Amino acid sequence: MNAKPTVDSELELIHDAEPKITIDDLCFAAANYLEDRQVKDIRRAYHFADQAHQEQKRRSGEPYITHPLAVAHVLVMMHMDHECIMAGLLHDVIEDTEASREVLAAEFSEEVALLVDGVSKLAKATFETKQHAQAESLRKMLLAMSEDIRVIIVKLADRLHNMRTLRHLGPEKRRRIAEETLDIYAPIAQRLGMNLMRCELEDLGFHVLYPLRYRVLANEVRKARGNRKEIVGQITEATINRMEQEGLTADVQGREKNLYSLYRKMVDKKLSFSEVLDVYAFRIVVDDVDSCYRMLGVVHNLYKPLQNKFKDYIAIPKANGYQSLHTVLFGPYGMPVEIQIRSRDMDQMAEAGVAAHWLYKAGENEGGNLAHRLARQWLQGLLEVQKNSGDSIEFLENLRIDLFPEEIYVFTPAGKIMALPKGATAVDFAYAVHTDVGNHCVAAKVGWHLVPLSTPLETGQSVEIITTSSSHPNATWLNFVTTAKARTNIRHYLKQLRNDEAALLGRHMLAKNLQAFSSSIDALSEQKMAEIVAEFELEDFNQLLEGIGLGDRSALLVAQKLVNGDDNLGEVAPQALLIAGTEGMVVNFGRCCHPIPGDPIHGFISAGRGIVVHQDNCKTTMSLRDQSDKWLDVAWAADINREFSVEILVHVKNERGALATIAAAVSENNSNIDNVIVDERDSEYSDLRLTIGVLNRKHLANIIRRLRRVQMVERITRLKQ
Repeated sequence: MNAKPTVDSELELIHDAEPKITIDDLCFAAANYLEDRQVKDIRRAYHFADQAHQEQKRRSGEPYITHPLAVAHVLVMMHMDHECIMAGLLHDVIEDTEASREVLAAEFSEEVALLVDGVSKLAKATFETKQHAQAESLRKMLLAMSEDIRVIIVKLADRLHNMRTLRHLGPEKRRRIAEETLDIYAPIAQRLGMNLMRCELEDLGFHVLYPLRYRVLANEVRKARGNRKEIVGQITEATINRMEQEGLTADVQGREKNLYSLYRKMVDKKLSFSEVLDVYAFRIVVDDVDSCYRMLGVVHNLYKPLQNKFKDYIAIPKANGYQSLHTVLFGPYGMPVEIQIRSRDMDQMAEAGVAAHWLYKAGENEGGNLAHRLARQWLQGLLEVQKNSGDSIEFLENLRIDLFPEEIYVFTPAGKIMALPKGATAVDFAYAVHTDVGNHCVAAKVGWHLVPLSTPLETGQSVEIITTSSSHPNATWLNFVTTAKARTNIRHYLKQLRNDEAALLGRHMLAKNLQAFSSSIDALSEQKMAEIVAEFELEDFNQLLEGIGLGDRSALLVAQKLVNGDDNLGEVAPQALLIAGTEGMVVNFGRCCHPIPGDPIHGFISAGRGIVVHQDNCKTTMSLRDQSDKWLDVAWAADINREFSVEILVHVKNERGALATIAAAVSENNSNIDNVIVDERDSEYSDLRLTIGVLNRKHLANIIRRLRRVQMVERITRLKQ
């Protein structure tokens, strides 16, 4: 009986045949397309790295230099420039040796130093958790990408070799690295159009995380490949014959998805293996764009196309620069046949993405290839996202959102094509046009029709955004936007708004407390304010005010320190803070008791939220009475002019038109019904739970009096918890 293979033994079988690269092998391969002086620079970088890593070993026991050599070899196989290859050889010297960025810049060049520094992790000791360290290092690398996109190409080559040699690590570390690869690095490779890199990273990660599933799927694919030979040969022969009749030349090849793509398709669409493989896929590579469309006519004449299964990615490329014609046909025996048609340049671009036809200097060709232009646009978007992200974890979250788009294509009024993730709304479109357009949008036109801003867009629609200077982002937009750019900018605006409101409220609260000490903010010396800012380790006095407004600091304590130092703390009672109801996000009203002007109230300082206003007799806050430092004396301002929500319970007879009659009575008193909950008590009576808008207690009393005059109303109660 044969022993069952282990995960470790399988990993060894995959890459045991991986050749050990020497510097001579590397230079020989590089000499095929680089100049002699450039090859000499590569050899010089090798000797520097070899010396720097001299005492270091890999987990396998091999000299550490074998890893940088392997990374550089991956880059040579991609035909990258000599600086990129040098960076591959040197990519770990800053992180793992005594060599500094400045030393590399002096020894080689500033460009090489930038590339190496870009892929170097930050010191983990400076972060609370591994997650924060990972997120911050990733943010650092992506920022370096914006200066030179070769940073990510070096990093992907590094990650690829690490994935090929994972067998030497422990199971837990293997899984962590594999998860990170599938989560971050493979999607980045896809986003940059580097399909070959993506496929290998995905399959290696899949093999580590799900070895049994990988083995079963690989075996089934091998069996299916043998069973399908006849039909594949028949389709290929028929296509070539018809192509020759039309005077076209092309390469026709069967196409298979990588194992991880098959696995994801089975999981996401809940398909069996037979259902996934019940499609025959072919790729036809022709000489030029004109031949692509001629070949499309050939295959459509050969087999009937399926409706709504044609996509022209040549006219409208994907976000990563991918171009091809996709069509699905009725093949022999009614089998579906997927066909991709592309030119040779498109084929190279589809496999290598930004690494194809590498631009040695960005300034030599302003336009670059399509993948480069789109990559630069994506990176510019990432730069904007990171500027407005609160921290590295939020940035990582936004990056993940951005890396998994199923795309739609819509048009601006000028006819420009915009690529957006599937499910994107008018607000996402507005932010994609420009941040200012998103910040000030009020409505959208799709076609010629006005639609809500939350409307999901569809491919082919023409979208126009209507803006006003007085409009600003709304917190509810976060419930439906899908793009990282929209989400980040909305959060940034709301955070800034909250901070501004908090500073204003904090100033007001501090002023009230200073009055009790016969002082004021204007009377404070700059020196005293600087001392208190330094004591609390803040950046400036405005930040102190924000902390007071958000409930993170006691206004009384700060006032005491500003006026008298630490003596006599808490002996003076400040005046009540006036509540106008317009303080925005830093003054909230308890949903438990719905206080309205005229109600006796108190304030509870909630850390991070500001002041929460409750009625004096609110049952919810009774348990918090002992937290005296959190309570604040508040009172209603005299000139309040806004509506407040309040809940009333109306006990009514079950008669036709009861709800309509009550709604009319509420409306007569200049109030709106925001929500209705109907509870049918029995066959004769129902309870109507109404949420209505009122100005004050007097306004509420008028509404209740009017409702009591309605014949079918038995009883009315104002609801409180």
